[in-house]
Amino acid sequence: MDAILDRRLFLSASLAAGGALMFRLAPADAADTGVPVPIGTFVRIAPDNAVTIIAKNPEIGQGVRTMLPMLIAEELDVDWAQVTIEQAHADAKLYGLQIAGGSTATPANWLPMRRAGAAARAMIVQAAAAEWGVPAERLKTASGAVLDPVTGKRATYGALAAAAAKQPAPDLAKVPLKAAQDFKIIGKPIRNVDTPRIVAGAPLYALDVRLPGMLYAAVEMCGTFGAKLKAANLDAARRQPGVRHVLKLDGVGDAEAMNDAVAIVGDSWWQANRARAALNCQWDHGAAGAVSSESYAALAEAAFKAGPRKPVAKIGDPAAAFAGAAKTVEARYAYPFLAHATMEPQNCTALYRTDGTLEIWSSTQRPEGGRDLIAKHLGVPKDKVRINLLRAGGGFGRRLMNDYMVQAAAIAKQLPGTPVQLIYSREDDLRRDFYRPGGWHQLKAAIDGQGRLAALSNHFVSFGQGDSFGKGADLDDTEFPAGLGPAIDYGATVLDTHVPTGWLRAPGSNALAFAYQSFLDEVAHAAGKTLPALTLELLGAPRVLPQRPPFDTGRAAAVVRHVVAMSKFDSYRPGQGRGLGFAFYFSHLGYIAEVVELHVGGDEGLRVPRVWVAADVGAHIINPLGARAQAEGSVIEGLGHALDGLAVTLGEGAVQQANFDAYPLPRITRTPEIAIDFVPSDNPPTGLGEPVLPPVIPACINALYAATGARVRSLPVDRTVFARA
Repeated sequence: MDAILDRRLFLSASLAAGGALMFRLAPADAADTGVPVPIGTFVRIAPDNAVTIIAKNPEIGQGVRTMLPMLIAEELDVDWAQVTIEQAHADAKLYGLQIAGGSTATPANWLPMRRAGAAARAMIVQAAAAEWGVPAERLKTASGAVLDPVTGKRATYGALAAAAAKQPAPDLAKVPLKAAQDFKIIGKPIRNVDTPRIVAGAPLYALDVRLPGMLYAAVEMCGTFGAKLKAANLDAARRQPGVRHVLKLDGVGDAEAMNDAVAIVGDSWWQANRARAALNCQWDHGAAGAVSSESYAALAEAAFKAGPRKPVAKIGDPAAAFAGAAKTVEARYAYPFLAHATMEPQNCTALYRTDGTLEIWSSTQRPEGGRDLIAKHLGVPKDKVRINLLRAGGGFGRRLMNDYMVQAAAIAKQLPGTPVQLIYSREDDLRRDFYRPGGWHQLKAAIDGQGRLAALSNHFVSFGQGDSFGKGADLDDTEFPAGLGPAIDYGATVLDTHVPTGWLRAPGSNALAFAYQSFLDEVAHAAGKTLPALTLELLGAPRVLPQRPPFDTGRAAAVVRHVVAMSKFDSYRPGQGRGLGFAFYFSHLGYIAEVVELHVGGDEGLRVPRVWVAADVGAHIINPLGARAQAEGSVIEGLGHALDGLAVTLGEGAVQQANFDAYPLPRITRTPEIAIDFVPSDNPPTGLGEPVLPPVIPACINALYAATGARVRSLPVDRTVFARA
């Protein structure tokens, strides 16, 4: 499977009429003209030995523009100082899957990118062997050069590149890879390649795109999702200063494609956006206009009274376990809708040419999804759409949805030959999101006479359509502690929603961890033990549960013990406004245990001075600098979910929060000291963009209980309740 994928990724190839594989070759005089020579899809080498490596995945701040080329450079055996990174455009046929989501970049590319580098190196070595008339097996490489230890001959990759490009590609399943002890780049702290441009304020992001003759667009949309445009004063908007065009956008498909809107195109975005006020749009809000946070809460209450509509998991005999319980614990947990609130608001630049081609400049996380929507709803063939990938100022899952790309393309298609940059205002960005769905959990636990968890039930209520949960709302039949001994009874009710939902960093896990790990802390206290002790008791002997994905109890136990030791959890004496909270969670193939120290009082009410993280994400941390940045960012974002008042509320079908005054993101002054230990295991490396986030939320809530004795079961926490009077 890997070999097939790798070969397709490595080769820039096409089948000739006779069925022979035709490789992209360098011009015969490439070495003489100074033209960089492509060797495979991901590597170009110039005669001066400068190496260009293609970064295939979208960069949203997770560091893949640095990390993926590191894998290629390692096996290519060049010095990192030789390397320049070039961002790929969107081309699934050439580069394979290009996506930023699900913490997939590391596990999906660990072998393919290394094999791409190793294959390019093998072709270079073969070229040297042919030129020198010696066996390739005796040649060595180092720092972008081939060495013959017998004759002392040496040639740079640049000198060999043209000949190497004409070598047959090796069998990627058999190409040798370096042993870990020989790594020179993997495992070393490498500065993010974009950092110099970021700190200098140099153009880098999608918002920085500037094209000759470019105009700017703002879009007037209804706050109620799915509303239909009844009337708008288009002429009044056209009379506003700087306005060039006012265009109706007819809704197509669902919110991910495009709802009804009016686009104003002008000489500057400021002028276009100001002209929106003149439109005086009239909307048909439909049934969605009656939706509010209160109406959804009432539906959830009715669902609890009626009982689950569908089963999720049943293991053992929960009824018998509850009937024979020495003690039971019951609680209801709730959490709100959340927005992504990326620092760079959604934007996209589009140019529709008179020949029917469309060029896009976008910071999308899922470019092929955007291409598909454009082809489906705007009638532009996929092969006529070129998508240039720009760095995103944050993604967090928002840019997995390509509504803004479809809008920009729809505007550009009405203005052939004119590049148009669509920009959402901050208010647009918060009110036209794809939200992390809210949810409710009715949990009940049975504790037997020996103080063990004998059964756990959960009625989960969240959003979707019919019996199917929407994006970001789900409960799996393997949710911890399923499969570890206790009887399990999980059921669910799906509430119809008019609010578009989507994937927010660590989707599903970012909500389930709060409900389950906070409730299990209640269970642990009722059983007279700590949550780490209960967790280790449930995990039991090291073994692998045959679920999807497999769950290794030994790896889980190792991070639990490690973070307990790091934080001195067992010797900490809570009370007097100070407490430690623990949580463990398995998410996106990562085993993560965390401890939060929380202090109560002062002007802010709650303060988190320290967080400890123990993470098992496999045997190798490819770039320690990037890995720590991802983990620290996850901790800070998770603390925001818990303590910073983040909540999206609805009134008359519309989101009520419009800017950061009502949706306050964590501030740098509240950033705690974060200690991170990576606990290696003999497993392939996995991603770090998401798994550290979920456990910090319940760890924070459990620390609050340890400090105050107050159990918070609904997010977000109101800091002011705990502030100094």
